[in-house]
Amino acid sequence: MQTQTFVINFRGGIVSPGYLKDILELAREARVTHVRFGLRQQLIVDVSASFCEAFRNACEEKGIAVYRKKNALPNIVSSYPAADIFTTDNWMRQGVYKDIFDSFQYTPKLKINICDRQQSFVPFCTGHINWVSAEAQHFWSLFIRFPKTNTVFKWKEQVYTNDVPAMSQAIEKEILQNRDLFYGKEAADGDALFRRVKGNTPGIAKEATVTSFPEFALPYYEGFNKMGNQLWLGIYRRDELFPVPFLQDLCNLCLETRIGQLYTTPWKSIIIKNIDAGQRRLWDVVLGRYRINVRHAANELNWQVEDYTDKGLQLKGQVIRYFDKEDVRTYGLCFAIQTKPSSSMYGTVVIRKQQNKNPHRLKALERYDIFYKKNFNPNGEELILFRDAVQKDHIGTYLVSLCKDFYERQSRSTATEKPVPPQPEKNAVREVTVMHQCRHCQTVYVPALGDALQGVVPGTGFDALPSHYCCPLCEAPKESFAVLEEASKEQTATAG
Repeated sequence: MQTQTFVINFRGGIVSPGYLKDILELAREARVTHVRFGLRQQLIVDVSASFCEAFRNACEEKGIAVYRKKNALPNIVSSYPAADIFTTDNWMRQGVYKDIFDSFQYTPKLKINICDRQQSFVPFCTGHINWVSAEAQHFWSLFIRFPKTNTVFKWKEQVYTNDVPAMSQAIEKEILQNRDLFYGKEAADGDALFRRVKGNTPGIAKEATVTSFPEFALPYYEGFNKMGNQLWLGIYRRDELFPVPFLQDLCNLCLETRIGQLYTTPWKSIIIKNIDAGQRRLWDVVLGRYRINVRHAANELNWQVEDYTDKGLQLKGQVIRYFDKEDVRTYGLCFAIQTKPSSSMYGTVVIRKQQNKNPHRLKALERYDIFYKKNFNPNGEELILFRDAVQKDHIGTYLVSLCKDFYERQSRSTATEKPVPPQPEKNAVREVTVMHQCRHCQTVYVPALGDALQGVVPGTGFDALPSHYCCPLCEAPKESFAVLEEASKEQTATAG
């Protein structure tokens, strides 16, 4: 069946359940059964050709900005979905995000990212104009990735929050009006762009400082999780397809329980915050009604696959099955699949399809190159070739080898760190601390810290935990924990 793809942007990944419900009702009237969420936190709807015009007109009548895929403007990506669940105790609160979004008086044509520097859930520099919160309150570091290139320029000043929209517009104007200098040019001069924009754009700024991104560690973003005295729920779909009736029921439940916002993520999933713990049963009923699984393995969640491509999804599924067979650990890594030459994918490891210029070449002869980012930093620019011209069926084998190389490098790095000098006291006795780790999300229970959210005081051993104890992150039962390691430390014996 011939279809047309439409895109609806949710600025910053925020959407009200009422607004989403309106869209879903129009999609259902157009005989749409499933929708998807894209890498840039937008909604993707495939509509049968015979209903395209009616769907677009109905959206316009309701004031819903809808774009055909080929004409779609890029959504503003933000780390707003991570606020208060993956980031706490800094100045980047939800109100700051909203103030910035509300100040945008134009619709960007270039990709803009707005991210909290303390999180590792939302990629930092996958946009063209990338704002990263600075340590100084209400100031932002800026990284320009010139369109159609991997060239990244760090702005020479930090910009004040109120000036972020105007500065974004000025930068976009300069780039688009001077394509011969800044568009598709690997040698684009960032200093020249800075001088052009700085001379014409007033605002509050301060000298740029060194900006360091946190070490990548993708948090487990699926299932029910604790959020203070409430819960948040993350929903991921293996095939990226969300049934329209399921999302409609989800929106109705949000409205019934007075939840005013849903959040879309760059991992093509959705997050719902502020769920009353006493109402969890209502959410379980909706999930059960549509047989929605919310306990996928962590090595399936850390993938970035291009939008609008089934080939990437098929390859991802093949590799994950191989990972499961080999029981491969992938914590700290993120995998990306690039099948189109124009894509710029975020990942520690990038699997790039070689472009076949011969239309008669058999699919069985397709080959892939495997790259990894320098120092295994997904936010870095430099890609290092690991293997080239790999057959599809052999990709899993090489990725397992690369994973082992990653952990071996980590071990060597730890071993070469300067050791802590031993204490001079004598008569030391050996105390062994046994730590346990959740098999589902890798959360570690440390006896010395306890678990304040579940009323477990520091110093409580794992065996002393109550039988109803569960993982504080993914709520797996106590039986899901396994012994992680035995860490010994020296304690000085008191003289008797």
